Amino acid sequence: MYETVVSLAKELGAEIEYNAPMSKYTSFKTGGNAEALINVNSVSCLRKIIKACKEGCVPFFVLGNGSNVLVRDGGIDGIVIRLGSDVSQITLTDENTIFAEAGASLKSICMFALEHSLTGLEFAYGIPGTLGGAVYMNAGAYGGEMKGVLYSVSHIDLNGEAGELTKENLDLAYRHSAYTDNGFVITGAKIVLKKGNCSDIKAKMNELLSKRKEKQPIEFPSAGSTFKRPDGYFAGALIEDCGLKGKCIGGAQVSEKHAGFIINKDKASACDILNLIKFVQDEVFEKHGVRLEPEVKIIGK
Repeated sequence: MYETVVSLAKELGAEIEYNAPMSKYTSFKTGGNAEALINVNSVSCLRKIIKACKEGCVPFFVLGNGSNVLVRDGGIDGIVIRLGSDVSQITLTDENTIFAEAGASLKSICMFALEHSLTGLEFAYGIPGTLGGAVYMNAGAYGGEMKGVLYSVSHIDLNGEAGELTKENLDLAYRHSAYTDNGFVITGAKIVLKKGNCSDIKAKMNELLSKRKEKQPIEFPSAGSTFKRPDGYFAGALIEDCGLKGKCIGGAQVSEKHAGFIINKDKASACDILNLIKFVQDEVFEKHGVRLEPEVKIIGK
């Protein structure tokens, strides 16, 4: 089973960690262990490992920065394939187009855009994720989203073969892309921006980062906004209206700073967080008739 895939990963020079604590690799800083975690060292390595997993019917989960993931306390059977610094190349393909690999952080791509006086990606500065995750969920903030800057996305399909989707085929919508449906693994993307003034770009980045620090509980482990925005409402406002700011279950808490965030306040288990998510959903539904849907991806057993 997974031993064959791990042996291949070793041959390819990938770093392997057995019984890997997912609290170490997710922004919630909690959750169980994965049987094995493979830190891939190239897109070619990634493709070969995915192909081997498919051929051997080995379950796998691809992880970037782990900033929108909650792993249940029972951990993950099979393999976690992690895209980190070895799959994070950023290059300029023409004067307005950036190509970045899926493991590149949004912060590093924003800084690269700033260095080349390219504007349009400022909204992503401060979002604590990688490009792969941002494309997967069409990440956005402060009026911008990936939909507005993406040109094309490279991937590995279900057969382990490389492919690409252009913008018109990405099916980008609120917290949705073609990749949330097709199961393909994102490996990189082209981002098209516009020429701008370096000072103005930097000022906008700093402004949005200050807003994030002021309004969001970034001093505590979390997965960002816990719930998707329901049609016609704001999740945080609904939760606050139910009087749930500061509500705790175990070590998990509805943030006192922003009710849309559930935080790991004090060594919360994944079960604490999941129970608080359900409690909030039930309270909001009872008072407002709105069923909140988690934005955070919940995995494991």
